[in-house]
Amino acid sequence: MTSSRAAALAPLPGEPELRVRLTWLSVFRAVATSLLLTVFALRLLASSTTSELSRRDTLAFLGIGLIYVLTLIYGLWLRRGRVGRSAAIVQVAGDVLIASGLVAATGGADSPLAFTYSLAVIAASILLSQRGAFVTAAACSGVYGAVVATHLLQLGSEPPAALLVQFSFTYASNVLAHFLIAALAGFLSRQLLAAGGRLSASQADLRRLATLHQQILDSSPSGLLTCEEDGRISFINRAGLSILGVDEGAARTRRVQELLPGLPVMERVPRSELKVETARGPRILGLTLAPLEGTGHASRLIVFQDLTALRRAEDELRRADRLAALGTLAAQLAHEIRNPLAAMRGSAQMLAQDGAEDPGMSRLTTILLRESDRLSRLVEEFLRFARPPKPVARPVELEQLVRETLEMLQTDPLSSGVELELDVRPVAATVDPDQLRQVLLNLARNAFEAAGAGGRVRVSLASEGGVVRLCVWDSAGAIPESHLGRIFEPFFTTRSGGTGLGLATAYSIVRAHEGRLQVASTPETGTEFTVELPLAAEEVQGARAGSG
Repeated sequence: MTSSRAAALAPLPGEPELRVRLTWLSVFRAVATSLLLTVFALRLLASSTTSELSRRDTLAFLGIGLIYVLTLIYGLWLRRGRVGRSAAIVQVAGDVLIASGLVAATGGADSPLAFTYSLAVIAASILLSQRGAFVTAAACSGVYGAVVATHLLQLGSEPPAALLVQFSFTYASNVLAHFLIAALAGFLSRQLLAAGGRLSASQADLRRLATLHQQILDSSPSGLLTCEEDGRISFINRAGLSILGVDEGAARTRRVQELLPGLPVMERVPRSELKVETARGPRILGLTLAPLEGTGHASRLIVFQDLTALRRAEDELRRADRLAALGTLAAQLAHEIRNPLAAMRGSAQMLAQDGAEDPGMSRLTTILLRESDRLSRLVEEFLRFARPPKPVARPVELEQLVRETLEMLQTDPLSSGVELELDVRPVAATVDPDQLRQVLLNLARNAFEAAGAGGRVRVSLASEGGVVRLCVWDSAGAIPESHLGRIFEPFFTTRSGGTGLGLATAYSIVRAHEGRLQVASTPETGTEFTVELPLAAEEVQGARAGSG
């Protein structure tokens, strides 16, 4: 029952499969014919019997040679012609005729080549299924009976009874053999078809599973990498290539230690972090190492994720928390300082009026007034950092704002001798223009001061993906890596006379606009501050319509 169902599910042989079967049968016939030619050739050479036997052998030899030539012609036809059921019928009919010719030429009922009918039946079971095998067995039995009857007629009108019994037994045995072989070969052919159907279904399932497996690996956001014990990379998925910034060909030719320098020893590691340099810049990776089970050798599986953005967001969150705490404390402290400072300045003014005729008193009161004014400005700046005013946002043409601000800075002594490059594009956004101008002033003045005479400063403005990017770059690249994490903290400065509030204030303003302020600095590439501000939904639609 199971075999019948499997056979029913097995696909019928199409043209490619039928062509393969016919080709192999033609090859088998060519090989068998070659062997028969060799055997008969040796027999003719060594024959010393009667002339009648020699004539029979000679006819058989010539018949086999003709079969050999016809096989070659049929093979060429199979190669060039269209293969269908008719080609299979021609093949089987030809086998029956060839077997009949060989039997008739080699003795009829006494022929040693009566087994060739069985070969025709087997070929029919392979090409035409079990029903075709039984039809071929019946045809072989009928043709063989005609050959045997012809042979008996050649013996005379009344052959001996013993000879009739012998020929009848031989004929019956061969007919029984034909049908038994048809049944057995048909059963085996049916089982072969069923097995082929199951194999085809299994191969299709395997291909679908392999496709699904590849899609899962390609869609995984985590990098997956397998390597041998010596570090040779055997597999890396699409996410891994993207994270490391390499292509698959380059990755396969490198060792895992080259792509992940500083990788822990190739043992099981539950979780670790590794900072690596990639073509896309420095990246912080979260790694998990484990042995690859079932491979039979010391292969390793490395799963890694790009934690750079997450760590940057965590740093910004911690910085914002510190700034909020410092801002609260600073506001309270500045408020407490402002009142006594105002009283001190008022007292100094009264002293200046009372001691106007005393030069020494006048000089001291002048110093008191100047320093109290300086402290007052510092307190005001500190209060702007601690409690920045809420942005008064309105639509602004940022290109015009950037150009006007930089034109104003051309008169600043810090810009003297500095080459300024502009790459600004028309961008409209809803921002507080005064606060954004203050951010640009702080960043540009710092860049002019860092670059110095003979240096270069580049300011660029563009929008992409719903985000405005304002970048200020200088050629100095003088910020040490150890300072990058603290550069936006208040009172942190590396310049003498600086308050350390300029970048902290700029950072607070950008955060109030729901944006981000980032910095990257190396001696080779310079220092770049990037301000990212979100575009409103209507501004994004307007930008898309303008680009379209």
